[in-house]
Amino acid sequence: MPAERLLPTTESEDLIALVREIARDELAPRAASYEEEGRFPREMFHLLGKSGLLGLPYPEQYGGGEQPYEVYLQALEEIASAWMSVAVGTSVHVMSCYGLATFGTAEQKDRWLPELLDGELLGGYALSESQAGSDAAALSTRAVRDGSDYVVTGTKAWITHGGVADFYTLMARTSPDGGRGISCFLAPGAADGFSALPAERKMGLTGSITAGLTYDNVRISGDRLIGAEGDGLKIALSALDSGRLGIAACAVGLAQAALDEAVAYAKTRNQFGKAIIDFQGLEFLLADMAAAVESARATYIAAARRRDRGLPFQRAASVAKLVATDAAMKVTTDAVQVLGGAGYTRDFPVERYMREAKVLQIFEGTNQIQRLVIGRSLRK
Repeated sequence: MPAERLLPTTESEDLIALVREIARDELAPRAASYEEEGRFPREMFHLLGKSGLLGLPYPEQYGGGEQPYEVYLQALEEIASAWMSVAVGTSVHVMSCYGLATFGTAEQKDRWLPELLDGELLGGYALSESQAGSDAAALSTRAVRDGSDYVVTGTKAWITHGGVADFYTLMARTSPDGGRGISCFLAPGAADGFSALPAERKMGLTGSITAGLTYDNVRISGDRLIGAEGDGLKIALSALDSGRLGIAACAVGLAQAALDEAVAYAKTRNQFGKAIIDFQGLEFLLADMAAAVESARATYIAAARRRDRGLPFQRAASVAKLVATDAAMKVTTDAVQVLGGAGYTRDFPVERYMREAKVLQIFEGTNQIQRLVIGRSLRK
């Protein structure tokens, strides 16, 4: 059943109604077959872009929706409840636009941001490396100044949309000065010397491409530097705070889908002469699942409201990401249990939901990193 939402305006209510319609009619019918085939749904991102859903939190003057994060995240949750790969891709695209939209010059935004937001171009976020995951300041990809350009050399790892994105928000080292030596670039998705490694063979989210990137003396124009040299880690971490809210919303959408599937099954599956939902042991399990979903939703919305009001929200974002993704893992696992043997087969979607939930505890900062962020904030 659709989640009950208290939205701030009639405009936002209409927006969520549109997203639900697209999710129901366009995304949900395709999800299972695309995931089974490991097929990347690029046409769905074109659809979302043309529907105005790839730039929801960004200014209208650049083609965005100028929606508060409280509304954008609930739209993202609706997408996730229908198709997780598309929702994660949407969240990554929005995060990939963040550096330009927030730290870019007026000239840079006028030049590039409209086409990033309209769905014609799809973004990737190139921060992680094989030896620089949680420790982002340890990245080794280099960008060396050469006249008015930069020459980039190095390899990125675990990049969503790796090899299919049209642009990447790329973090590269411009000096040896640790975290202060990293800079941010709006890198094109095709250039001499650039290539993508073979896509990862993943446990879930098989419709979403994840691949490493190789930069072999790739020349990037100096006007694609976002912010000043050395601002890259600041930009990256700021983007991740917002990106974690996106993943939290995706997690809640996935958990809601699992809960809905479990409730529907429990109402129709009969044992000992009655529907299994009428047995208190199962009823309590479903109640705990519902409580987890609603608690996680409230947590990410509370964090989004802090962001919308210009209040510090880093800890709130980490709490939301931690709570929501742990909840998704628990709820999807319990959904498999409710369906019993049927839940362990691919005839029902809950086994896919369970596989998809696991990575949510890992990317955009592992949940151990979220605990570190929360713990450090308590010591201040």
